[in-house]
Amino acid sequence: MEVTFKVFRFDPNKSQEKPEYKSYKVNTSPGMTVLDALNEIKWNQDGTLTFRKSCRSGICGSCAMKIHGINRLACETQIEPLKKKTIVIDPLPGFEVIKDLAVDIDPFFEHLAKVKPYLINDEPPPDRERIQSPDDFKHISDPIACILCMSCTSSCPSFWGDPEYIGPAALYKAYRYVFDTRDKGLKDRIDVLDNKHGLWRCHTIFNCMDACPKQLKITHGISLLKRKILSEKL
Repeated sequence: MEVTFKVFRFDPNKSQEKPEYKSYKVNTSPGMTVLDALNEIKWNQDGTLTFRKSCRSGICGSCAMKIHGINRLACETQIEPLKKKTIVIDPLPGFEVIKDLAVDIDPFFEHLAKVKPYLINDEPPPDRERIQSPDDFKHISDPIACILCMSCTSSCPSFWGDPEYIGPAALYKAYRYVFDTRDKGLKDRIDVLDNKHGLWRCHTIFNCMDACPKQLKITHGISLLKRKILSEKL
């Protein structure tokens, strides 16, 4: 089936006043993904098209973009089930566009760094690993699967309205460590979490869960983190 891809184009180096869409026709086949189509466009039709990609396996999160109105991973989104003769491709909303489908990811990772996304434990290290039971691990198995694709943060209206809001991905990563039984770093993270640009900017809209390509329970984790912070203050 021939599918038309209407792709967002913007190149600030050309003093382009405003973005535009450019259409490309691609002959598709069953099993073909949106990333396959973008590769076909870049390799054989227009080498100036810019987008991020890496693993092609839904692991790195590099190819997250807005595909026909929904944040998705291009490498996991097959064309045939979309049942569209024209598919609109946009960069992730909420981030500054560098060129075409590539956005500035620095603010996202700056916010992530604020929650100290690593194990904090000042106790003397054991001879081997820090043991954790399977039951304790269940509390953090979901956020561990986060690939930091930015789809959740990009879909969040609170993030659109407040650039200082650290966003659902950073909060969910904080949840991953705060609820890790081996971690002792809540006091190191609480100032970043307990403020109007942290946990309390989340209004439980659930866009983040709808956008997550891994179907993670992001809003649930953030809600548990809110309860944890409040219990620490009582």
